[in-house]
Amino acid sequence: MDSTSAGAVPALPPNTSPPPGRRRGRPAGTKGVPRAEREEQILAAAVEEFGRHGHASASMAAIAARVGVTKPMIYAYFDSKDGLYLGCLEHIAARVIEAIDTAMAGGPATPDGERLPHAVLSGLFTALERQRHAWFVLYDRTLPPGSELRLAAQRHRETIDALAATGTAALLSGHGNEDPLDADALKHVWTGTVSALMGWWIAHPDQSARDMSARCARLLTAVRTP
Repeated sequence: MDSTSAGAVPALPPNTSPPPGRRRGRPAGTKGVPRAEREEQILAAAVEEFGRHGHASASMAAIAARVGVTKPMIYAYFDSKDGLYLGCLEHIAARVIEAIDTAMAGGPATPDGERLPHAVLSGLFTALERQRHAWFVLYDRTLPPGSELRLAAQRHRETIDALAATGTAALLSGHGNEDPLDADALKHVWTGTVSALMGWWIAHPDQSARDMSARCARLLTAVRTP
């Protein structure tokens, strides 16, 4: 489900529209910092703030202080708090979806697909190790109902759910189970498990992505053991 380094913000190709939350025509950089590097710094600080506190309670002043710039400078780069959130959302969603895609593209590794769940979890831990709270930017419960922000987050969550549905159906199929309701139920169990593990990981900052991968391997083995 990121071929780019964690936190990297790819440059816009010529003659394309800027992604949500960004404007054309801004200065090349501020205080001697190149534009791409400054945007990367702002996004990294905003992901942490939005992930910890949610959009509703996130502080633009705290984000500015973390970067060492002024609030007007952030607005010059991303227009508004909503624009900054959308920039974070697009950035993190791309990373998460690529990590899942990559894990699933590796194949099930066993005829019944039982290594696939571990591959997906390991990919997510690796992709988010430097920004663990990013997961909760995607799953922010404070977004206003019906807002552009909630709809944008929902679109990305639906993509992730579709990948989960494909993976869980393949897992059951490997065991000769083609029941669509079983597959749907297992998808809900799986997505809830992933979110719970992410929350546990955030609460245990001493645990690295490698630690979590090994732990999940043990847990999955225990669950499968008759």
